[in-house]
Amino acid sequence: MSMIRDLRAVVRPSRTSPRKDNGAYDTTRDPGMPSAVVDCAVYRDGVRVQTQAPLSPHEAMRLVRRDGGFVWIGLHEPTEAEFAGIAREFGLHPLAVEDAVQAHQRPKLERYDDSLFTVFKTVHYVDHDQLTANSEVVETGEVMCFTGRDFFITVRHGGKGSLRTLRHRLQDEPELLSKGPSAVLHAIADHVVDGYIAVADALQDDIDEVETEVFSPGRKGTPRGTDAGRIYQLKREVLEFKRAVAPLLRPMQLLSERPMRLIDPDIQKYFRDVADHLARVNEQVLGFDELLNSILQANLAQASVAQNEDMRKITAWAAIIAVPTMVCGVYGMNFTYMPELHWKYGYPAIMGITVGICVGIHRMLKRNGWL
Repeated sequence: MSMIRDLRAVVRPSRTSPRKDNGAYDTTRDPGMPSAVVDCAVYRDGVRVQTQAPLSPHEAMRLVRRDGGFVWIGLHEPTEAEFAGIAREFGLHPLAVEDAVQAHQRPKLERYDDSLFTVFKTVHYVDHDQLTANSEVVETGEVMCFTGRDFFITVRHGGKGSLRTLRHRLQDEPELLSKGPSAVLHAIADHVVDGYIAVADALQDDIDEVETEVFSPGRKGTPRGTDAGRIYQLKREVLEFKRAVAPLLRPMQLLSERPMRLIDPDIQKYFRDVADHLARVNEQVLGFDELLNSILQANLAQASVAQNEDMRKITAWAAIIAVPTMVCGVYGMNFTYMPELHWKYGYPAIMGITVGICVGIHRMLKRNGWL
């Protein structure tokens, strides 16, 4: 059975009279810009209902109310005006709508009378040839999900994290998709956490590289260290990753353990696996944070040791140079009566004694590790 895999339902209202009947979707964005709706489809018995033309959210919901199934609407960075019609059509809570439009929310799960509002932070690893003090290592986005009895709405923020591939994969599993909107919620949660695992593995390589540079031997067998700015930048990126992972633990725990009216009992079992993977990633991130703290402290300690080593060498040479300086200072006083002043061998004797004292001090300092 053929499936409409690449349908991109772009709702383009009339430039002069946007559609507003019965609370339908109303776009008031500049007509020259595409609609925020990325895809809108009706699913019945796990199969996407084929239509002659792209559906508007209002038309899709009308099909659901008439023939059953559920509607899945995907949006990308909608404006408040663009989302207002959908919010009215599906009875979304104003507080959740405000969060979905404004974005920059922490991961959370909120329950309303007829819907669940879930926020996920998506994380993507930014490839780079060499880590620098200004390198962007992770890039974050957001996916907000409204789960209802017969609808599922995703609002995505950020340039990456498209759900098109996920939608196509789910359409190849009608048995799972037939469980309704909660199956889509699980698929998105699993997709997001799988992304966390991939990012954690990539970050591990960067941290291993920095750790090797800090503790690998440099000149004379001493650790060569690395730029502290690189370590600090990597730590900042890990903290950003941590802010995406840690707050999601509680929502996943609730979805996997507490019965919810809008979550199919069969699907709830799958959330346990997602929660377990998320807990493992969280442990990795905490480990990264602690390890980077240790690496940064070790690097600063190495810098301090190197400075102390330089100061010891400067002090040692100053002690050696002090001997001829003192001798020259004494014999530069121009007194008439000075020891050995008129002796034939006075000059070479004084020079020999001075050199001998300097050589002796040098050998002693070198033996003690100051030079």
